Amino acid sequence: MSNMVYEQCPTDCECYTITSPQTASNSLTGDKEKAHYISHECLDNCECYENANKFVSETPSPANPRLPWLSTLLPLWVFLAMAIGIIIGKFVPSAGPNLNSTTFTGVSVPIFIGLLLTMYPILCKVEFEDLPKALKTRAMWKQLLISFIINWIVSPALMFGLSWAFLPDKPELREGLMIVGIARCIAMVLIWNELAFGDSFYCAVLVSFNTILQIILFPPLAYFVVNYVSQNHNHDPHVGHLDYGSVTKYVAIFMAIPLAAALITRFLFKKIPNWSKHEHKFIQWISPLSLIALLYTIIVLFASQGARVVDQIISVLRVSAPLVVYFLITFTGTMLYCLKVGKVNYAISVTQSFTAASNNFELAIAIAASLFGTQGGQALATTVGPLIEVPVLLALVYIARWLRARWVKNNPKAQSV
Repeated sequence: MSNMVYEQCPTDCECYTITSPQTASNSLTGDKEKAHYISHECLDNCECYENANKFVSETPSPANPRLPWLSTLLPLWVFLAMAIGIIIGKFVPSAGPNLNSTTFTGVSVPIFIGLLLTMYPILCKVEFEDLPKALKTRAMWKQLLISFIINWIVSPALMFGLSWAFLPDKPELREGLMIVGIARCIAMVLIWNELAFGDSFYCAVLVSFNTILQIILFPPLAYFVVNYVSQNHNHDPHVGHLDYGSVTKYVAIFMAIPLAAALITRFLFKKIPNWSKHEHKFIQWISPLSLIALLYTIIVLFASQGARVVDQIISVLRVSAPLVVYFLITFTGTMLYCLKVGKVNYAISVTQSFTAASNNFELAIAIAASLFGTQGGQALATTVGPLIEVPVLLALVYIARWLRARWVKNNPKAQSV
């Protein structure tokens, strides 16, 4: 349960004026309404702050509801998609060449369509219009700074180190992992955050922030890590060399197109009377498309190199090891920092943690397949990403929910849970 100042509070209240509204559930009535979450900048003597604290302390925190069955079985769907793709690729030799026969700017059209359809529904959920309001608070700027340091400095550096530690003799696989490390998550994190009772408003702002930064920072970072950080200077012909213009082009294709489509969609809904109701129905209708498109993309990717995956199972296992270590260290480290050092509540801490631990494997797969081909080790390494990320982060969701229950029990008067 979160402390919040509802709209019936005086609009000249300090807490009301410095916070941004979001749709939240009123546990007393079960209704959905616009609420202003109490910020760290709120005053202890504010009447609304005191009422909110009283509201929280007198209202029992709801028990953790069970995860939706579709989300619970997400790893199973990914495994099945990979198995289907591998079987097709292994026993239908013509599948790979046929899937790669038609391209758009050098990208296989089936993969291109799948990746765009994966990202569009998720980006439609992001309330980009709330970003300017959020930036008016000092607390939000602090969280954005923390997110920037963890996502764009600490996490990539950790992945670089793990890539070299686990794959010193596999430059192709190492490059694929490094591409995963700089592809910051803007998609699945919304799902993990919701399942773990994270702060939906902060998550939306962080996703908006990282979406913009990804378009700006991914090309130079990818160029730098592949051409310089990953090189062992042995002139291996399989080691990639990225052209900055090509990276920029593919990032624009796989990020700008779905982002523009999502922004246009949200803009059009704003023009419709009672738009929020229609928007909610539309989001519910297209949400399953993201999972379906992701599974379709995985099938196509593995079908295009199914025999290769079977033949290189050792390489798949070697790529899996640093990914597991990366997810565990990043999530745990961020959670401990936010709770113990940052002194922020559980909801914001878990949002930061899943944002840091998650990766945009859709973009990583697209970039690796486009620049190095679907037969390259880089594409194989990025494709293993969702196989490891989904079950590991789903397990972390359960751990976070357990931690939340203990947090509520030990902090009954906490500002927010």
